[in-house]
Amino acid sequence: KSFSGFPKGSAACLTPELLDQFGLKEEKLAQLTWWKTAKCLDLSSLPGLEVSGDLSTSTLHVSLPQAYLQYTAQNWDPPSRWDEGVPGLLVDYNLTAQSIHQDDSDSRMGLSGNGTVGANAGPWRLRADWQGRVDNDSTRRTQNLEWSRFYAYRALPALQARLTVGENYLYSDVFDSFRFTGVALTSDDSQLPPNLRGYAPEVVGVAKTNAKVIISQQGRVLYETLVAAGPFRIQDLNDAVTGSLDVRVEEQDGSVHTFKVDSASIPYLTRPGTVRYKLASGRPSALHGGNEGDFFGTGEFSWGISNGWSLYGGALGDNSYRALSLGLGRDLLAFGAVSLDATRARTQLRDETLSGASYRLSYSKSFAEYDSQITFAGYRFSEKNYMSMSEYLDARHYGGPVGGSKSLYTATFNKQFRDAGVSVFLNYSNQSYWDRPDQKRWNLSLARYFNVGAIKNVSFSLNMFRTQERDQPSSDGVYLSLSLPLGRTGSLSTSANRSQSKNSYSARFSDRLNDRTHYQLSASNTSVGGYLSHTGDLSDVDLTVGLEEDNYTSFSLSARGGATVTANGGALHRSSSMGGTRLMVDTQGVPGVPVRGYGSPTRTNAYGKAVIADISSYYRTGASVDLENLPKNVEATQSVTQLTLTEGAIGYRSLDVIAGEKAMAVLRMPDGKAPPFGATVKNARQQDTGIVNDGGSVYLSGIQPGDQMIVSWGADEQCTLTLPASIPTDGLSSELKLLCQTGTAKNAVAPPPTVGTPDDMEKKNS
Repeated sequence: KSFSGFPKGSAACLTPELLDQFGLKEEKLAQLTWWKTAKCLDLSSLPGLEVSGDLSTSTLHVSLPQAYLQYTAQNWDPPSRWDEGVPGLLVDYNLTAQSIHQDDSDSRMGLSGNGTVGANAGPWRLRADWQGRVDNDSTRRTQNLEWSRFYAYRALPALQARLTVGENYLYSDVFDSFRFTGVALTSDDSQLPPNLRGYAPEVVGVAKTNAKVIISQQGRVLYETLVAAGPFRIQDLNDAVTGSLDVRVEEQDGSVHTFKVDSASIPYLTRPGTVRYKLASGRPSALHGGNEGDFFGTGEFSWGISNGWSLYGGALGDNSYRALSLGLGRDLLAFGAVSLDATRARTQLRDETLSGASYRLSYSKSFAEYDSQITFAGYRFSEKNYMSMSEYLDARHYGGPVGGSKSLYTATFNKQFRDAGVSVFLNYSNQSYWDRPDQKRWNLSLARYFNVGAIKNVSFSLNMFRTQERDQPSSDGVYLSLSLPLGRTGSLSTSANRSQSKNSYSARFSDRLNDRTHYQLSASNTSVGGYLSHTGDLSDVDLTVGLEEDNYTSFSLSARGGATVTANGGALHRSSSMGGTRLMVDTQGVPGVPVRGYGSPTRTNAYGKAVIADISSYYRTGASVDLENLPKNVEATQSVTQLTLTEGAIGYRSLDVIAGEKAMAVLRMPDGKAPPFGATVKNARQQDTGIVNDGGSVYLSGIQPGDQMIVSWGADEQCTLTLPASIPTDGLSSELKLLCQTGTAKNAVAPPPTVGTPDDMEKKNS
């Protein structure tokens, strides 16, 4: 059987490696047959498959029914196309240095940070997380550096799951979170198409001054950043984070305020016929080392019974603790989604046995027709004798029950009034206990955009919050702001703030110097300050300064970045997530080439390597050369690449970039004839440097004095040319006359290039 575009009696050889890239369904893969010792596909074994070729362009065209292919979505590929990356080492860091001078006391200096050290080997990711802090004043010096977590993980695409071994946190949709050392196998939502993935918590608040915000969970730092004075909203936390988060805001004036954020998931719903699961076993462990409990085991599931119903539940237990949970989720269609579950726990504490239940109701609804959304609204009530696993571990540690939870209300609401240009955001949580004070927090944000005469996009915002923590006085605040645009990118804001029974007024001007750098200058009735943020090639840098009359002077500097090393080379780079996915781009030794993923471009180092860190796992990612900002005498013959990387992978791609002079040339062979139209010119690295036009004229790029190049056409015909020892600087306005010696590249010896007219070259060879 012959196929279009191929010589009679021949057919294309589709290898198993090529078939893997098609993303065929499992049942179709099972019916394939092979020939040539299983190296080539028997094309007739896949009905509907059409193969055609174009030998002149070395192109193979393959068409097959879409029903044969696994599910795909925009920017999402099936597992058969995922790339595990290359082996390598990585170091990511987030460092913050602060210096505060109090006018009525001594200076304080501090350095804090967190990061990840890791290694990749095949599908395995080995990681070690660290965090540390050094504080120094005239009376004492304190320092703490600890490895907060050692673990290894890998993706199991066939199970749509993630296997983790080592120190871990129980991320559960049924039970609360705690730290343990052991093994966990969990369904990985990040391996699903984007429209089927989950929900990530967010943190909102108001900073009185330029401040450092630290988000942690059970002592482990999850996120640390510098924020400018005013409202802040952190939305890029990992969607695997669940449970209660501790937020610490360290102001430049030395004051510190803390609050908790309860991150709750949307109602537990699963696609019909699908089962999601999480399994874990090990021993509870403390952050600073040592075990705090007996060996435990836990498992949970969610089963999509039908289009409208999901059944979910789980079990958790060790020698002295047992918990069983069961719940139902219901899609209410136009009325949203709701879930209800109950958990029963039995705890043995020394001579006392406690038994109790906990009940949870969750609701979520998006009102598209009203431009509003209840992201999550929930209520949980726990009986007095009910203990969660983390409360049980605390009771073991302290010798008895410690403040059992009674009830928890949480709600998040968004609303857009488009005609009025108003948006509303409300977040509320209320945690009550059986034997200690309640914890309450709410935050309300309103913003309105409007025009005043010729001034467009004026904005007014109101932020109100209240936090009531145990053993702390309640913290209330109101923040009003009016912002006017200035110029193309700048804005001027005035604000009034009332917090802790004190009033303050301020004005801020913010603008950007370029696409990579923006700044903010602020002044209030008692202080002045500045904030600068720069996106660099090697790191992201934030700088804050502040001065309050008769009180303090402060300076803060933070840097976030990393280093990645593979067998192909290494580079320093920016870092988006600690130990996360990244792509190393190789421009074949050409330095200073701007390459980019989704964010700002970064330039290759002296060895032609750059690492792009803004890469999403399991998304089809594109990396490209920024052609508009290429250095002089650099050209990219291949400027775009795409791939889908698994979580934590170090991807590697080489782009065809040429550095060198440009020149117009006319080629002649020894017989005086020109190479045929369409012949290609390649350098010693097999990079295309030109294509021959009529009469042997060719535009050459990326050439170096004395280079030897190969001109080829047809099946195996070629000639070799040698560039002169010096290339005119006006190579594009004058032509080089070059002799192309026939013969193989291996044996050809080209004479020195002849400079002259084509007629002169013809006379010489006649």
